[in-house]
Amino acid sequence: MGGHREKGLDLVDPSDWSEHFARALAAQEGLPLTGEHWEVIRFLRARFARNGIQTTVRDMIVHFREVWGPERGSNRYLHQIFPRGGPQKQGNRLAGLLRTKGEH
Repeated sequence: MGGHREKGLDLVDPSDWSEHFARALAAQEGLPLTGEHWEVIRFLRARFARNGIQTTVRDMIVHFREVWGPERGSNRYLHQIFPRGGPQKQGNRLAGLLRTKGEH
């Protein structure tokens, strides 16, 4: 589902995002979304809505260590669950947030 367009799943406006978009992009990237993925995606969107900028990995680690504990809230674990660019790149992509300057 959603995989028929190889390169077409980029958002221009974060307000166009939907859970359907995230599911379609995740399927295209071969990533089955779990509850943890959705927690990160919703966290990224909420922070972006509040601050107008993408959240740093450091801020993600601080937050998810509090919520999930030190092992699952670690940088290593966040990169394991987002294997194509980590939580900063893949997480923000799935959250429908604009790419950072210099990201390919």
